[in-house]
Amino acid sequence: MIDPEARNALRECLGARIEFDAQLSRHTSLRMGGPADAIATPADREELCALLGLCAKYALPTLVIGAGFNLLVGEEGLRSVVIRLKKLRRIERVSDDLISVEAGASHATITRFCIDNALSGLEFGAGIPGTLGGWLAMNAGIGVREMKDVVREIKIVGCEGKRVSRIPRSMLEFGYRELTGLPASAIILSAKLQVEESDRAKVQSEIDRLLAHRQSTQPTDTPSCGSVFRNPPGQFAGQLIEAAGLKGSSVGAAEISSVHANFIVNHGGATASDVLQLIERAREAVERETGIRLETEVQIIGRSPGEDS
Repeated sequence: MIDPEARNALRECLGARIEFDAQLSRHTSLRMGGPADAIATPADREELCALLGLCAKYALPTLVIGAGFNLLVGEEGLRSVVIRLKKLRRIERVSDDLISVEAGASHATITRFCIDNALSGLEFGAGIPGTLGGWLAMNAGIGVREMKDVVREIKIVGCEGKRVSRIPRSMLEFGYRELTGLPASAIILSAKLQVEESDRAKVQSEIDRLLAHRQSTQPTDTPSCGSVFRNPPGQFAGQLIEAAGLKGSSVGAAEISSVHANFIVNHGGATASDVLQLIERAREAVERETGIRLETEVQIIGRSPGEDS
């Protein structure tokens, strides 16, 4: 728990932009998760750095999230200050072929900027859930094009909020759904992304095509965390789960989506325990049928029921 002195300092720093003992279910895409010690939404970079300084001063653990995708949080919640970067969403053009995007910018914000400015190169992000910070951490993409192909620089801040650094592309290492090469506990503030001038109608058309494809092949109208499992080399996790006969199966209000088997959806009232049971059911079935053990892409965090606080 956060002691009174630390609470007062945090409240003085952020005012109404911090909630104590707040439910994470309101801030995750799966609409589940227990209480966090605090949920903070800094207004800008300066306020974020001040918040990080206070958390370091009072030895408060932190967890940074964007739109809450790719997260499965237990009902017992987190002993952390959860920091949401959704207000850090500024985008600006810095040269003919580069734009600077803050970590909290969503796919909709980024693609709308590209349409309005007739810039191509980032259409592949249309419909990928989450924010730029999450895209970078997961090297998000659609196979033929990923974040590693467009990032030219990342700006970070240390966990104490004191030092802002620029990391060039040459020092970054991207793998399948991962980014390495950043200092431990660094927080992504923004990135410079490569674009090129194009025709506005062409950019709009490609974005519309990709959005339509996602809407027809993924459960975009029901709460989910995005893809649950990583695709094994040369395989697709969703196809393996469907072949094992689990598409549409459920535990409580959680279901392996009948639209795409690598998505688990919340039909209302599902718990993290429900989702975890489906994850294990799918993993065991696929391993039994194929010998392939699926690895989760979703980050599973938080305390389990009954764990000491």
